[in-house]
Amino acid sequence: MARKKGREIHGWLIVDKPAGIGSTDVVGKVRWALDAKKAGHAGTLDPDATGVLAIALGEATKTVPLLTEALKAYDFRVNWGAETSTDDASGQVTKSADSRPDADSIRAALPGFTGEIMQVPPNVSAVKVDGERAYDLAREGEVVELAARPLWVESLELLGTTADTADLRMVCGKGGYVRAIARDLGRELGCLGHVAHLRRIWSGPFEASDGIAFDRIDRANQAEIEAALLPLQSALIDLPQMQATEMGAVRILNGNPGQVLGHAEFGEEVWVSREGRPLCIGRYMGGEVQPSRVFNLG
Repeated sequence: MARKKGREIHGWLIVDKPAGIGSTDVVGKVRWALDAKKAGHAGTLDPDATGVLAIALGEATKTVPLLTEALKAYDFRVNWGAETSTDDASGQVTKSADSRPDADSIRAALPGFTGEIMQVPPNVSAVKVDGERAYDLAREGEVVELAARPLWVESLELLGTTADTADLRMVCGKGGYVRAIARDLGRELGCLGHVAHLRRIWSGPFEASDGIAFDRIDRANQAEIEAALLPLQSALIDLPQMQATEMGAVRILNGNPGQVLGHAEFGEEVWVSREGRPLCIGRYMGGEVQPSRVFNLG
């Protein structure tokens, strides 16, 4: 018997992910609930993390790279006094310390973790080492030395403290590990630390308030889920928009350069629409756009 392919559904569903479930599992549940042909997410959240998980459906998956590159914001709590094998509360304590930082010491350390920094990902992360995920190697007992990677941290601010914890908010670019920030901040302060709680509050244009609760994702609630879908172009707000002419739209949908109306810098990445329908992402070449990703919306 031929496998059912699923329905053609296009757009974004923002899920408020709970703790205790992986990002891939959430995508699978959404795809099942909507009987969708194609789905993917734009930025993994750890199983213990909560908050914004942006799921692309159908042709919206072609816009995932844009959202992956976008800034994201996280609220998190650091527990002082211990490092763990996973840099969060789920791991085994590997080192401990008796000292605790005061709020002024924490604030004074934060500028060293903003701007362009180098960050070593946690050993239990999705980084690939010789084709294998670091977390798989860690489960097999292998000691992995991960290389430091550049990370842009737009801002890192202290929200509050107790004797043993600090609440912080970080806005960062692609590839940031909050667990590594907690680990390295603890080392810098001489008190050690790990993440106790992590929530992504926004990702690019999508906020937690846009999200549907995970426990509402069920085939019985299909109409409710579809009502929560955001249009494909929701992920394109940072790109200039151009309007295709009638003939330009025909050419663009066939993958060819097409005539457009609007203003952009020569060579700039833009998106093109015709009568409200997204057509493509491409490069503005002076009166025409050369498409790089064409949206086949039927």
